[in-house]
Amino acid sequence: MSQYKIEAGTAQHIGDRKEQQDRVALFAAPNAPGHMMAVVADGMGGKSGGAIAAEQVIRSAKMLFDEFFPGNDINAMLEAIVQEAHTVIKLSAVSSEKEPHSTFAALVISPQKAVWAHVGDSRLYRFSGPNFAERTKDHSYVERLVDEGMITPEEAKNHKMSNVLVNVLGSKNAIPYVSFGEKRDLVAGDSFLLCSDGLWHYFSDSELSVAVGASTPRQASELMIRKARERANSHGDNISFAIVKLSPQPIEQKTYVAEKMTRVI
Repeated sequence: MSQYKIEAGTAQHIGDRKEQQDRVALFAAPNAPGHMMAVVADGMGGKSGGAIAAEQVIRSAKMLFDEFFPGNDINAMLEAIVQEAHTVIKLSAVSSEKEPHSTFAALVISPQKAVWAHVGDSRLYRFSGPNFAERTKDHSYVERLVDEGMITPEEAKNHKMSNVLVNVLGSKNAIPYVSFGEKRDLVAGDSFLLCSDGLWHYFSDSELSVAVGASTPRQASELMIRKARERANSHGDNISFAIVKLSPQPIEQKTYVAEKMTRVI
C-alpha cells in the first residue's frame, strides 16, 4: 500500500489581460491505476491564437495519457505529447491565419516515481516538506544570460527581453526540444507546483515553498493568487497553476466495542 495519498488542485486568474490564454488540467490514467498527470500550457500568438495553442496542448496530453498503460515509457509519452501538439498547432496557424505558440509543463506521478517535462518558461517546482528542492530552467533568452553570468536571476525577471523564448511549441523555424526531470522514492511531504510566468514572476523560490508546503492546495491557491494580484499592481499576466501534494495516509481508526457486563447476584 502507498505511504501517501495525492492531493491536487488547479487555479487560474485572467490577471489584467482581456482573455485567458493559459490552460491547466489534471488527468487520471484510465488504463494505469495509480498514475496521474498535471499539465500547464501558456498560450501566445495574439488575440485567441494563444488560447488555440494552449488548448491543443491539453487535448494532446489527455489523448496520449488515455492510451498510457503501466510499464510504458513515461518520458516517451511526454515527448510524444509535445510533438503531437507542436504539429497540430502549426497546422492551426495555417487554417486560422494566426501565429499560435505555447509553452508546456507536465508532471506524471506513478507508484514508482515522479517524472516531469517542460518546454518554454512554464515551470515546475519541487518541494520537500516546506523546503525548496529544485525547479526547471526556463528556455528563454534571459535564462541564457543568467547562465553566462551577465545578469542575476532577479534582474532577469524585469529584463526588457524577459518574454523572449528560445523554445516553444508551434514555432515555424524549429522543432521543440524537451527537458526532463524525475524524483524516485516519493514520500509523504513531497509536493510539486506547475505554473505559468503569470505566477512565478512575483515570488521567490522560498515564498512558493512556504505557501505550498504549509497549506492545502486550495488554501495555497487563494494565497498565491491574492499576493500575485497585489504585486502585479494592475499589470498582471494570466495566472495558471497546478499543485500536487503527497500527504500522509490517514491512520486507520479502530473501533472498540465495550461489552456491557451484568453482575448476577
